[in-house]
Amino acid sequence: MINEIFTAYNLDRDKCLVELVGNGLINKTWRLRDGNEDFILQKINTDVFRQPEAIADNVRMLSIFLREKYPDYLFTTPVKTNDDKEMMLIGEDEFYRLTPYVKESHTINAVEKPQQAYEAAKQFGEFTRLLSQFPVEKLKITLPDFHNLSLRYVQFEQALEKGNPSRIEESAKLIEFIKNNKNIVDTYEHILHDPSFKLRVTHHDTKISNVLFNEADKGLCVIDLDTVMPGYFISDVGDMLRTYLSQVSEEEKDFSKIIIREEFFEAIWNGYIGEMKSELHKEERRHFIYAGKFMIYMQAIRFLADHLNNDIYYGAKYEGHNLVRAGNQIVLLKRLMEKEEVLKRIIKNQEL
Repeated sequence: MINEIFTAYNLDRDKCLVELVGNGLINKTWRLRDGNEDFILQKINTDVFRQPEAIADNVRMLSIFLREKYPDYLFTTPVKTNDDKEMMLIGEDEFYRLTPYVKESHTINAVEKPQQAYEAAKQFGEFTRLLSQFPVEKLKITLPDFHNLSLRYVQFEQALEKGNPSRIEESAKLIEFIKNNKNIVDTYEHILHDPSFKLRVTHHDTKISNVLFNEADKGLCVIDLDTVMPGYFISDVGDMLRTYLSQVSEEEKDFSKIIIREEFFEAIWNGYIGEMKSELHKEERRHFIYAGKFMIYMQAIRFLADHLNNDIYYGAKYEGHNLVRAGNQIVLLKRLMEKEEVLKRIIKNQEL
């Protein structure tokens, strides 16, 4: 396999160092060092992305637009193969792509400082703002229904009907919480029909590791563009709130460690709104905190439904793993709801 890749990209196998990097859950990633220039090699997970060509098409279209309109914007694009393709195919379903490594850059796995949250939010906001005039309907859907909360709730209800009876019984309190907060789904469905909410070029996976930083921890650009599709701002903001506000991830078993860090919320607001203020309708800005509820609630539903279905999607490293994840996200959602008035005051103060 590796020799075919070196041949396709005219790389010298004898002079190139290959090392596995990152801890991504979807695609496998390597760094290639050939002495002159470094590259990032990724194998696309075709179990998740059934049409890898759609990803390549989207990146190509966005690249052409940005190169024409904003030539100074840093947008990483794949190196083309000998036969002028953005991806190479080995066998029937192994897709690989190669991109230049951005010199003196690094990624961050967990948000430790408000400034990091600010820089990341700024990068994702700038990405969407610069692409505000791109004809979003031309983008291909790489993950159908990825953030379709209505569908996720239906899948949750199906898990209650057909899932593991003993697991349903042990999850009673979490199930009750999900049902009691279905208004989050109702708000989402209202958004879908409200013209104040605009479909935009949306990243859909705004965890901190999808931003490149320089040595001074200033944001350089966004990466991992597989999930870029038409979407609503609540997806990008919601995922930042879900993953930046707490000091621990969804894997944490000690729920007492789950808190809402107010200064990180303020940093996300300032970073994102600093770029998107002229783009967002006032009704969209009014749903900034809701975006966090939307994403956290949806992730809780997905973890809980998977637990009830015997861990067929996310898998489990130990018994009850997805039940812990669901409980973790429900506690995070409760903490966000408890802090809502405080966060509203932060927004009000920033808008003065």
